[in-house]
Amino acid sequence: MSEQQSLKGRTIYLPQMSYGAVRCVAAAFRSVGLDAVPAPDSDSETLELGSRFTSGDECLPERITLGDFLKIVNQPGFDPKKVAFFMPTSGGPCRFGQYEGYIEKVMRQQGHTDVMIFSPSSKNAYQGIGDSTFNRTAWRAFVISDLLQKLLFRTRPYEIHKGDTREAYEAALAAACEALARRSDHRDRMRHLVDVVAKYRDRLRVIPVDRNERRPLIGVVGEIFCRLHSFSNENLIERLEEHGGEAWISDFCEWILYTSSQERSTLIRTGQRLSKGMLKNRITNWVQRHDEHQLLNPVHEDLVGYEEPSTIEELLRYSEPYLPPRGSLGEMVLNIGKAVYLHKKGAHGIIDISPFTCMNGIICEAVYPRVSRDLDGFPIRTFYFDGQAGDLDRDLGIFVELARNYQRKRSKMAS
Repeated sequence: MSEQQSLKGRTIYLPQMSYGAVRCVAAAFRSVGLDAVPAPDSDSETLELGSRFTSGDECLPERITLGDFLKIVNQPGFDPKKVAFFMPTSGGPCRFGQYEGYIEKVMRQQGHTDVMIFSPSSKNAYQGIGDSTFNRTAWRAFVISDLLQKLLFRTRPYEIHKGDTREAYEAALAAACEALARRSDHRDRMRHLVDVVAKYRDRLRVIPVDRNERRPLIGVVGEIFCRLHSFSNENLIERLEEHGGEAWISDFCEWILYTSSQERSTLIRTGQRLSKGMLKNRITNWVQRHDEHQLLNPVHEDLVGYEEPSTIEELLRYSEPYLPPRGSLGEMVLNIGKAVYLHKKGAHGIIDISPFTCMNGIICEAVYPRVSRDLDGFPIRTFYFDGQAGDLDRDLGIFVELARNYQRKRSKMAS
């Protein structure tokens, strides 16, 4: 029985790692006849339930995902035979690889052995989630969700009437989900998605903004869940904007492209440079880039100066002097490489969002001082999160002032 067949008749709950991405990917599941919805919004109950079944050694994302799934289990009328929890996994040093097994263990302990844990892996670039039709639609879901978010963060800090940009974003996100969920061929679906982007662009262009004062541009990197999950990072992006900053956040697609790059490296290392596996990887990469360019085309002019790297290998080259990608794997090399890239694009500081005790975050924090020195004192700060509220506004205020000083320094050097 295929995964898709075994998921029939179940509601698939997806962790809300990213507000937009989870809704778009759920729509992609619906396009192939599967019932998929985001897990409930995270809140204090999430932390309470997650903490009840963890020891404290686990990272915050594990507690959050477990807690959100347990809220579903506790709902009246819950039927384990009609539920599947979507929990991707990964190899390597990150504790992310333990989530799927531990969640399954907790469900078993609670007597819910019939709950299905659906867990694709980064080892094969997350293939096998569905057929090729679903895989391509899911990729487009990630691309358009990243793009809508990027334009949101590009406009919202400068809006005159608070809420205008968010309203436009929510409308575009709903339209994107409707287009992704359609039962149609790839050409028709892409046509609708491009139309969504174009209409979103037009609506953003007429929102009254005040760009007379250039805000310091802050790159946001770090562990992917905490970085993109607003509850986990205490709404850091919005609070950064309130302190006068503008955020450029590393997107979701960056990780997918990295896993594909790692698959190519593994194939080469194991003597499969000329193989069906490599051919499939190369074709998939070409198709993904083609779709990405189509969706970006309507907003090309709006994102001049805000372009993402042309290839993931560009980030790996920037990481090489600090963390060689051949020996250092995962988010740490992406974070270091992206910090250097964003400096070259004119950013005035970098915030690394990581769970407390995250090894990727700790290693990056140890390397950042050297990166900062090599980039003329470029401000870089790691913010750790463990579910306990701290004085985030104080720390953000200090960091934004450091970024403003660096912005003035760069302006003087340029003149």
